[in-house]
Amino acid sequence: MTKYIGILTSGGDTPGLNAAIRGVGKAALNTYDMQIIGFRDGFRGLMENRIVRLDSEALSGILTIGGTILGTSRDKPHKMPIGNKMMDMTDVMMDTYHKHHLDALVCLGGGGTQKNALRLVEKGMNIITLPKTIDNDVAMTDITFGFDTALSIATDAIDRLHSTAHSHHRIIVVEVMGHNTGWLTLAAGIAGGADVVLIPEIPYSVEKVAQSITERKQSGKHFSIVAISEGAMSGKMAKKLRDTEAKLEKAKDKAEKKKYRKKLAEIERERAVSTHTLTRQLEELTGLESRVTILGHVQRGGIPTPADRMLATRLGTACARALNDGEFGVMMSVHGSDVVTVPLTEVAGKRKNVPVDHPWVMTARDLGINLGD
Repeated sequence: MTKYIGILTSGGDTPGLNAAIRGVGKAALNTYDMQIIGFRDGFRGLMENRIVRLDSEALSGILTIGGTILGTSRDKPHKMPIGNKMMDMTDVMMDTYHKHHLDALVCLGGGGTQKNALRLVEKGMNIITLPKTIDNDVAMTDITFGFDTALSIATDAIDRLHSTAHSHHRIIVVEVMGHNTGWLTLAAGIAGGADVVLIPEIPYSVEKVAQSITERKQSGKHFSIVAISEGAMSGKMAKKLRDTEAKLEKAKDKAEKKKYRKKLAEIERERAVSTHTLTRQLEELTGLESRVTILGHVQRGGIPTPADRMLATRLGTACARALNDGEFGVMMSVHGSDVVTVPLTEVAGKRKNVPVDHPWVMTARDLGINLGD
């Protein structure tokens, strides 16, 4: 019987984490008579045995609070900075797990957390994970909590930028988060009425984007909103990245591998400023004044939307049921209207990209939104 549970949040902070902690905790305490402790700052807190008791009082009043009351970090169990070294601390974490006589550990996180949790499962730890990320890119689930809140923030920003773009006859380029997937940018672009939407899954041509904006200008529309994902790349950059990765994979000696790793680092630096580069190029090609707005971490903050609170709570309470049933080594997943369990082996190391024929992509094309191709 599952009686003692630990819980931690790992990776980037996301709206809805506290709602999920509350969902797991209240159901565990009230329905299944379990005891629960939290580990501070992700896997590092598990390694350092930094705990907080999650009783009814600790769980009260946190539903609407952004961020995570437990704190978080991006530390990996098998590659944790200790002094000047990177060390495998999974055995130390196992010791902490046994020290508290835990029957299971709940890990709230994105794609990286799923991989790290699986490593601990392989060491013998009973784990259930919950999928959170504003990127919506965790495999094997329809949606992740945090996405809806970030979408609301990004859409609101695009809404607000319309007035200044229209007033000054400008191109406004809005960089939206999403890592290497375009779910957030695509949805915000459609919902916010962007004229161009650029996502990582569809490499773009600067010339085709400029042509689309020029045609709008010629039809009497002297402003344009371009929503671009932080991971989006031009076709030229995407080809350079693919070619370099292929050469690195074929490289045999250390010197050759070092050369191609250096080239990959150069491409990543180029990618980091690609939104600014695109903005400058569009101004040159269209003759319209262009400005860039990078939304950044504002998309992670604030009060979670009702949809995210509801989703996180549903996942949390379903997690408590799975704990009670002794179902471990799984992630709680949304499939249609149901919350189900999926083996971590089917989730870890995978990423949910936007299919190029996804209904949202088709919707954007039907609206006449330029996708850069």
